[in-house]
Amino acid sequence: MIPYVAEYLGTFLFLGVIRATSGNPIWIGLALAVAVYLTAGLSGGNLNPAVSIMNLALGAMSVSQTVLYILSQVLAGLTVAAVIPKVL
Repeated sequence: MIPYVAEYLGTFLFLGVIRATSGNPIWIGLALAVAVYLTAGLSGGNLNPAVSIMNLALGAMSVSQTVLYILSQVLAGLTVAAVIPKVL
């Protein structure tokens, strides 16, 4: 359960910064670095469905684990879209 919560929170942090800063590359890079640093030991720091699928293709994750990671990441994105206003 901890890896999926870590993926959710790390993805929420990363996408929340993107949404709140209108895509400022400095803040995005910093947010990604912090999110990966915080989640790497708990979940591997995937934070992106494409990375999770790549790990599945390489045999580093099972299908069920990959599905739950992607579900956590997508739910984080939907939560960000619902709770953080977009800055224009």
